[in-house]
Amino acid sequence: MQNQTKNGEAPWTILKLLRWTTSYFKSHDIDNPRASAELLLAHALKLERIDLYVRYDQPLSGGELSRFKALIKRRGKREPIAYITGEKEFWSMPLKVSPAVLIPRPETECLVEAALAVLPDDSDGDRKKRVLELGTGSGAIILSLASERPGHRYFASDRSLSALAVARENAVRHGAEAIRFFCGDWFEALKGGGPPFDLILSNPPYIEAAEIPRLQPEIHRYEPVAALDGGTDGLDALRHIICHAPACLADGGTLILEIGYDQGDAVQSIARGCGAYYQVAVRKDYSGHDRVVLLRRGQAPDG
Repeated sequence: MQNQTKNGEAPWTILKLLRWTTSYFKSHDIDNPRASAELLLAHALKLERIDLYVRYDQPLSGGELSRFKALIKRRGKREPIAYITGEKEFWSMPLKVSPAVLIPRPETECLVEAALAVLPDDSDGDRKKRVLELGTGSGAIILSLASERPGHRYFASDRSLSALAVARENAVRHGAEAIRFFCGDWFEALKGGGPPFDLILSNPPYIEAAEIPRLQPEIHRYEPVAALDGGTDGLDALRHIICHAPACLADGGTLILEIGYDQGDAVQSIARGCGAYYQVAVRKDYSGHDRVVLLRRGQAPDG
């Protein structure tokens, strides 16, 4: 692909570029080559994807072509599109992302759905609930809850200051400045006490350490390892959260965690061993895999 066409050659139009880039991505085993080409070209031209087809015969200037070529090279090295464009949609909200945070996945919306099912609407007259997200990353989960149930009190932590900066920026972008963000490693910052939480949730690292190098290059080369590595058995973070959450949960409060597709039985065993929960339920995602576990703190109510 040359910036300037030779005499007699047709210019690089939007449609011609999309076709060439799709073919190039296919030859480099890039997933969803056409969609990838559209997203990157729209980003380079500062257009919406639909505009590419409205302006399909528009030729690119030399500067536009150079910018697009740079994006193609990055994607060809398997850098995720979300990091290239700096944005990812989650729960119908555009969110800023950077290599400091895990890219939000569609399956994590199952965690949001499970949380909304136990978090009352503001209209029911109940007291405001205290909700805590551990390891917030981009803030995708806590922002989704705050957008759906704005009347509650929201808190979110992360041990990475860089991640918290991204989450705070997303909160401002979506008018959720009331969320209180703080830095801490799981429950470390809460050891001083304080009112208990009614709901604690997290998408913690749950991949076995030995499996990480075998993941797609987009993941193991670019996403933060600390947000992926669950230790030797993948359960280190899950084990820690399950066993320490009761000290911060109100009686009858709920802990909701995203888990790996094959971790349901192990997580239930960990929960039973803690002896602090009277209800443990595993829910599946839309592909039929274990995805979310809900744990209710305290003793089973009478009757």
